[in-house]
Amino acid sequence: MRSLQLILSNLRYFAPAWVFASLNIIVGTWVLYIPYIKEKLGLDDGQVGIALFCFALGTLSMIPLSSVIVNRLGLGRTTLAGIVLFSLSFLLPLSAFSYPLLCAALYVCGLFACLTDIAMNALVSETEQEDDVHFMSASHGFFSLGGVLGAGAGSLVITWFEVPLAHMIWVAAGVVLSNVLVAGAYLGIPGRKVEREQNPFKLELLRPLLGLTVIAFLIMGSEGAIEHWSKLYLKDVVLVVSERVAGLGFVAFSATMTLGRFFGDAVSHRFGAIAIIAGGCAVSMLGFLSILMAGLTPTLIGFGLVGLGFSVVVPELFRLAGKTPGVSSAEGISFVAGFGYVGFLVSPAFLGFLSKIDSLKLSFTALLAAAGVALVVSIFQKRRSLKAAVES
Repeated sequence: MRSLQLILSNLRYFAPAWVFASLNIIVGTWVLYIPYIKEKLGLDDGQVGIALFCFALGTLSMIPLSSVIVNRLGLGRTTLAGIVLFSLSFLLPLSAFSYPLLCAALYVCGLFACLTDIAMNALVSETEQEDDVHFMSASHGFFSLGGVLGAGAGSLVITWFEVPLAHMIWVAAGVVLSNVLVAGAYLGIPGRKVEREQNPFKLELLRPLLGLTVIAFLIMGSEGAIEHWSKLYLKDVVLVVSERVAGLGFVAFSATMTLGRFFGDAVSHRFGAIAIIAGGCAVSMLGFLSILMAGLTPTLIGFGLVGLGFSVVVPELFRLAGKTPGVSSAEGISFVAGFGYVGFLVSPAFLGFLSKIDSLKLSFTALLAAAGVALVVSIFQKRRSLKAAVES
């Protein structure tokens, strides 16, 4: 909780953390209207999945360009420009009147999502090193908090807006204005010019980091899937009619993830990283089982349990990746995070294809299986670490 106190007591740390929250406020608002877009354009789940994959393509397209932009504009300016452009870009998919335009709009959203994501994480890292403080985990907690604010508050006021675009305009305006007001705290941070002599995706890193990479791909992939499909699951499988209630699955998921990330460091210190990962996977499996019961109360409880379980997994994966023997911390974290991010991006489209084969219930069954595989891999990781400790 010290990092949370640090953020709330100093604008220098609150300002970049607010970018994390802002990013997910926009996404949390957008996911409320995926069923609306689906109905408006007459799409099936497979077509929705392809549209979401265009978002992923936009994100992947920006990865090689982001460092060039940061070097040109500076880290602080890129962060502010990224969150402003990202907020405004989400007016496009709600304005789309055809399927090709929707795909193009989501591709543009993906471009600015990636730019903002890379810039804000680098900004926090740079600030941590300059000031010798630690608030990265709490900043990711603010990201989850943004989902609660976007989807939670949005679910409460969604019936106030006859035109969904009007809702997004108000949210985007609030996000842009709030970030402009606090950006002075980081705007002048240029960021270090990094020479990329090392490739973070060296294949020789796969062997020592294989287990962590598999878990990251599965768990972050499941996060991305829930973000985009939770409301549709409540509407299509649980048969919820109310727009407000249908958005509560993502709210429950984001709320428990926020709490877990704010308190996760203390729990990890007591039980150890691998034990926390295994426990988190087990809790998420219970959550998916509850979701698959397809009743409103069990489903909402299930989303909450999944959020709680997932909350502690990714930070601990990064912690372990940075301590892997024979691998530098930068290489380890970049490698594991990179593959996890790929999972986050491609999973929504994959679940769309599964849903088209049968239903969203099959898609969420696949997420249950993914959590089970992650649990098994974490157990092997525990055995491997114990064996290494004995041999040393």
